[in-house]
Amino acid sequence: MRYGMVIDLKRCISCYACQVACKSENATPPGVLYAWAFRMEQGEYPNTRQVYLPMLCNHCDEPSCVDVCPTGATYKRDEDGIVVIDADKCVGCRACMTACPYHARYYLDEIRGYYPGQGLTPYEEAGYGKHSEGTVEKCNFCLDRVGNGQEPACVANCPAEARIFGDLDDPDSEVSRLIRRDAGFQLLVELGNDPSVYYLPAERPAKESR
Repeated sequence: MRYGMVIDLKRCISCYACQVACKSENATPPGVLYAWAFRMEQGEYPNTRQVYLPMLCNHCDEPSCVDVCPTGATYKRDEDGIVVIDADKCVGCRACMTACPYHARYYLDEIRGYYPGQGLTPYEEAGYGKHSEGTVEKCNFCLDRVGNGQEPACVANCPAEARIFGDLDDPDSEVSRLIRRDAGFQLLVELGNDPSVYYLPAERPAKESR
């Protein structure tokens, strides 16, 4: 099994629901985003349109972040291909951040609240226990949710249903079928990381719904 995600650029409306859901699920401190979106312009004037590119850790099959980690804190799980970080082993050297071509990692130098001078809210007090200062963090495909048979928070909360999660190794899974049918592509494929996040082109003929 190899978990992966398909993001349909034709459906994405850049509402940032994925980003908000991710921050809520993971209680990430200020400045830490496991999921985010870029706005870009496609085409030539006067025939242009805005295209949105949602980003997250790509959970590569050949992750360069794993190769450079000196302590083994970053590793790829054998059972499902998800790339995770063991905070107990992370020494905060940030070699993985340099190696990641998708800029999907954050160094947590200090855990700060969202309201300076007012202390932590009850939500922050409850959620910040997930984080360790002096370590690197990133998306883990909502490992706890997936282990309970749920979808990652960004997938479950996308109002446009632009995100689909599933097993890339199963040729009959929805993610595999969509990649084949709509010419799904990976980012920076030339680097050889073989990312597990695929995108469906924004410009393609209209087809029957999934």
